[in-house]
Amino acid sequence: MSERQRLFVGGAWVDPDGGHYEVVDPATEQAVGWAPEASTDQVRAAAAAAREAFGPWSRTTPEERAAVLARAADLMQHNLVPYADLAQAESGATTGTARGMQVGVAVARFRRYARVEPVEQPLPPQVNEAGPFGPAAVMGALAVRRPVGVVTCITSYNNPWANPAGKVAPALAMGNTVVVKPAPQDPLSVYRMAEALEAAGAPPGVVNVVSGSRPETGEAAVDSPDVDMVSFTGSTAVGQRIAEACGRSMKRQLMELGGKGAALVFDDADLDAAVAGIGTTFSFYSGQICTAPTRVIAQRGVYDRLVSQLAAYARRLPVGDPRERGTVVGPVISAAHRDRVEAYVELGRKEGARLAAGGERPPYDRGFYVAPALLADCTPDMRVVREEIFGPVVVVVPFDSEEEGVALANDTDYGLIDYVWSGDVARAFRVAGRLRAGGVGVNTVGRNMEAPFGGFKKSGVGRDVGSYALHAYSELQAIVWPG
Repeated sequence: MSERQRLFVGGAWVDPDGGHYEVVDPATEQAVGWAPEASTDQVRAAAAAAREAFGPWSRTTPEERAAVLARAADLMQHNLVPYADLAQAESGATTGTARGMQVGVAVARFRRYARVEPVEQPLPPQVNEAGPFGPAAVMGALAVRRPVGVVTCITSYNNPWANPAGKVAPALAMGNTVVVKPAPQDPLSVYRMAEALEAAGAPPGVVNVVSGSRPETGEAAVDSPDVDMVSFTGSTAVGQRIAEACGRSMKRQLMELGGKGAALVFDDADLDAAVAGIGTTFSFYSGQICTAPTRVIAQRGVYDRLVSQLAAYARRLPVGDPRERGTVVGPVISAAHRDRVEAYVELGRKEGARLAAGGERPPYDRGFYVAPALLADCTPDMRVVREEIFGPVVVVVPFDSEEEGVALANDTDYGLIDYVWSGDVARAFRVAGRLRAGGVGVNTVGRNMEAPFGGFKKSGVGRDVGSYALHAYSELQAIVWPG
């Protein structure tokens, strides 16, 4: 493709001041298109446009905003195949993932937030013993959700549809306006989302998209005085820098950061189910997902069998062109990231881990492919156990007692999602209650999309998904009156 994408600022498609940069298909290493390089002035102009649009948009009714989201969802659904083809070319996702988990989930999220929910909650009246209204005044109260204002949405490269939709849709539903700064690796899909919103009737300035390959673009989108909140999905290191910038001007923030999910597998677990769940690390986005159960903590009685079955599972997975029907594991996002993942596998071997499967580079002339790797006999102090690799790599650590297993799972800087596999459901829930993670899967890696999503510790700040996202993109106001 030779298309040169333009920025979307204040309802207009404008040429970028910084020219364009090439977006590369990680499966073929061919050009997908050319993304615009916004200047810092253009990013600030986008934030200013969002500020100007905020007042009128926030005063529209929830029903009017919901109608825009619903129409946008219909347009995305109508264009699902070409949108998914673009997402696949940008991100390297398999066809099923691009259609179902990327564009399909984006459509579902827009439709979810097209449902109008009450923003007012009456509170029980309270008798004040003393105050300006007398010794026994009765005070009524109402808690009301109000929009935050202008929200900068900085999105991750692993899902150029579902991740932006999870920010943009609830933010708009609450009456906020947005400046979206997509990941530099796959920004073109986000511009298609902006086109759908424009066609659906979103007024000028309500949605703005500015991309760039340099850090200055994101920095300007965070630092702008017109921005009231930053919603970020990405690495913990970048999130910490954004949080520092937000702190200087007291901007609200929602941070979904890194993960090193522990998967505790007890002796009485259904091993087939555990292997299938843990195996999603190899296949789902080629391991480039923060919720993956990458750190397996297996009880001694089942340890050898689990390692053997996981190794066999990893070897069976077809790696290759994500457009081919039989492919399960596609490429990682870039050559640099492939080198990083491979370096971690080699580091694990040097640290003393046993490479039970994978580790070799698939024999393809083009594409950033990594064979699923399993590192066994790991110890808690190894870097491959402690650091987020963000690729199709699973590490396995043994444990003896329940107490030790819980301690090992919690011995991490992260706390996004952990997992427990056990035939004793009471024990599984008991263990889940002791894990320092924002979410715990019991005998499953599935998610309920109405459940709160977010992390403990360095895995993030705040919660979204379902009604929790509406809370995240709003301020809570109390209105009190004499009853």
